[in-house]
Amino acid sequence: MAELALPLILASGSPRRKEILETMGIPFTIEVSDADESFSGPPDAAVLEISRRKAQAVALHHPDALVLAADTLVYAQCVLGKPATQERAREMLRMLSGKWHSVFSGLTLIHGTSGRMIQRMCETRVHFVNMTSDEIEDYVRTKEPLDKAGAYAIQGRGGMFIDRIEGSYSNVVGLPMTALRDMLGEISKEF
Repeated sequence: MAELALPLILASGSPRRKEILETMGIPFTIEVSDADESFSGPPDAAVLEISRRKAQAVALHHPDALVLAADTLVYAQCVLGKPATQERAREMLRMLSGKWHSVFSGLTLIHGTSGRMIQRMCETRVHFVNMTSDEIEDYVRTKEPLDKAGAYAIQGRGGMFIDRIEGSYSNVVGLPMTALRDMLGEISKEF
C-alpha cells in the first residue's frame, strides 16, 4: 500500500485493530475516542453512526490528520456485546451454536480540516457448528469469551467452532481490510 500524505490516527484502543493496521503496513498513531457509543437502531446504521462519532471526536484535536474509527457488533436477533459474566457467555454461545449470525463493522475516515468523510459498512455472516455443553463449558473456562463481543474470538480458540463465513474474515476480527484499503485509496487521491 502506498504511503499516505497525511498522518493516520486510529481512534481505537482495540489491540486487534492495531494488529490489522500493522499487518497492512500502514503507519499510524492511536488516540482513543471518548465519543458516546449509545445508539438504538438497526445494526448497520448503529456501526456507521458510532464510528462517525468516534472519528469526529478525535478529528477535532487533529485537523491536519486522517482519523480512522471503527465500530463492530455481533448480531443474532439482538446485539451480543461482551458478556459480563461466564453465565452470560454460556448463554450467548448456546444462542450461536449451530446457527448463522452477522458481524457488522462501520468504518469512518475523516480529514479534520476539510471535513471530508468516507464511510463504509461491512457485514460478514458467520456459522457456528453445534457445540456440546462440554465444549461450551471448556471454552468459557479459558476466559477468552469474556472480553469478546458475541463471546468468541474467531482468531483465537473460538475459531474451532466456526465452519463457514460469508464475507470478510478481518471484519469479524474487527477491521475489514479490503474496505479500509479502498477508503484509503480513495482519500489519498485528494491529499
